[in-house]
Amino acid sequence: MSAALTPPLAPKRDRQLVLVALFGAVFVVGLPVANALGFVSDYYLNLFAKYLALAILALGMDLIWGYTGILSLGQAIFFGMGAYSIGMHMMLESSGKGVYGEPVPDFMIWNQVYQLPFFWKPYKYAVVAVASAILLPALFATVIGLLTFRRRLRGTYFAILTQAIAFAVWLMVNRNEMKLGGTNGLTDFKSILGFSLSSPATLRALYVATAALLVGALLISRAIVRSKTGLVLEAIRDNERRLEFLGYNAAGFKIFVFAVSAALAGLAGLLYAPQVGIITPSQVGVLPSLEIVIWVAFGGRGTLWGALLGAISVNWLRSVLTGTYPRLWPIILGGLFMAVIMLFPTGLVGLAARARALVGRRRTGGPAAVAAPVEEHTA
Repeated sequence: MSAALTPPLAPKRDRQLVLVALFGAVFVVGLPVANALGFVSDYYLNLFAKYLALAILALGMDLIWGYTGILSLGQAIFFGMGAYSIGMHMMLESSGKGVYGEPVPDFMIWNQVYQLPFFWKPYKYAVVAVASAILLPALFATVIGLLTFRRRLRGTYFAILTQAIAFAVWLMVNRNEMKLGGTNGLTDFKSILGFSLSSPATLRALYVATAALLVGALLISRAIVRSKTGLVLEAIRDNERRLEFLGYNAAGFKIFVFAVSAALAGLAGLLYAPQVGIITPSQVGVLPSLEIVIWVAFGGRGTLWGALLGAISVNWLRSVLTGTYPRLWPIILGGLFMAVIMLFPTGLVGLAARARALVGRRRTGGPAAVAAPVEEHTA
């Protein structure tokens, strides 16, 4: 990018940072303070915490799909890895406090397992659980990337493969032989890091951690897409074959962004499980992976802010409608996806951009170009 183009982009950069700062001020500081003062109930604070954790998951999906053009239908696998990792630690932290008073989780007693399985033992330590929640999904994604991207598997074939992997993982986790709770999953968490999960102060601290990590994930994602790496990722999305012809190792970049998106998904699961109090196979399979795609499409893919907006708005809508019309929610969700595809393919962020352009055209009395809702680069 030439130096002549740098000054006009500086105000844009400042506005983006101001937006991030405002977002952090409202969600990291404002809501917890309002909760402490009694203006926001513990229930709604916990609800917002779930939305923000899922927004981190949507950010990773936007990186891999919105910016790189790779449709992954297995992101819920990585989310589940993060959630099960911290869930195993919380189960072990509560061992001996259950119904049977045994040094193993109660569900193992039901399945006549009285000795802790070897792969559970490292999860006694919180550091291991946190590292596993973030690094294990990244490692698994790297392995999948090495086996697929280096063989030039792309497009629909990669989407189908990740969907098949998600289905296989769902089947495995459902089995009692895996010693992960079977269809019931892991639940009845009592504490985390020694702090009771029934305490409002603990839930408030978890909320603050979730909001702060979301801001951090947003800044990291923003740095990636605005760097030279981000330019290469968009080039992969727009014309991968031409990029390879120019001598770029497209597979290496795809493996990198896939691993980053998986790490963000694992982080989301790590933050989500303690606040929800349960993790089951239903949150790991194909359907939740498809829902993540809908969040990003609804908000506006390739924008980062759209991923946040889509995750928060769709899950808020789910909370409102499932209480009143639980059987209609899948139909409503499908309708939202169809509306995005047919009526506003650029999502809510694209609609806002078009509305601003329309207002600007009416004010000036002349034509106004509609800017694509895509993050600009500074490289």
